Amino acid sequence: MECRVAPTRRVALSLALLAPSLGSAAAADWSGSAALTSDYVWRGTSQSDAGPALQAGIRIAGKRGLYVQAWGSDVRFAPQTAASHELDLVAGWTGPLSEAFVLDAGLTHYRYPGAAVDLDWTELGATLTWRTRAWLQLAHASDALASGAPGTYAQMGVRIPVDDRLWFELAVGRYRLHAAGGDNDYTHVQAGVVWTLAAPLALRLTVHDTSASAQRAFGGWAGSRMEAALQASF
Repeated sequence: MECRVAPTRRVALSLALLAPSLGSAAAADWSGSAALTSDYVWRGTSQSDAGPALQAGIRIAGKRGLYVQAWGSDVRFAPQTAASHELDLVAGWTGPLSEAFVLDAGLTHYRYPGAAVDLDWTELGATLTWRTRAWLQLAHASDALASGAPGTYAQMGVRIPVDDRLWFELAVGRYRLHAAGGDNDYTHVQAGVVWTLAAPLALRLTVHDTSASAQRAFGGWAGSRMEAALQASF
């Protein structure tokens, strides 16, 4: 039980340190999320060894588009890493570019508290969204996945609403990794459905698949898999 409480405590502590840059609490908007997922899948590969994960996040947004965010999850990597938690710290800006387009750009620091090896790394990314129906994401890191080599990620996706409670999502991503040891570049696709049960609860079902190169690089953590999650936004 302790390992599942720790990420949420670290989220709160990290935001407490970052929040003063946005002004007083009264001048900021707070939001959060929580989820219980059957498999923590990130860019097509499992971060929880195909097992369940508990996740939580908090976001503090200022009045001029600036925001800070912290998000935590259980993870299960190779045993020698002793990694059991992930904590993502984000500082960014979001705002409309026109009536149709919204830009979200930020710096994300991925941390793995308590790991026996250094797995921490940082990535700069941006997402351009069109009328909440389609998006394009680009991200780059000089030390992708703490490999010591650069990596660039791109994703395109669409959201197809059925009604106010039900929508489908389809996305394809390409991760170009420059780490030594062969061809580590890979493509992944995902298709999902989100159904709002009763606000703020929603059920998300997602099918993932990756190219064969991902399986060569990440073994059983890549390939075809299904993810089910009960999530809440507040």
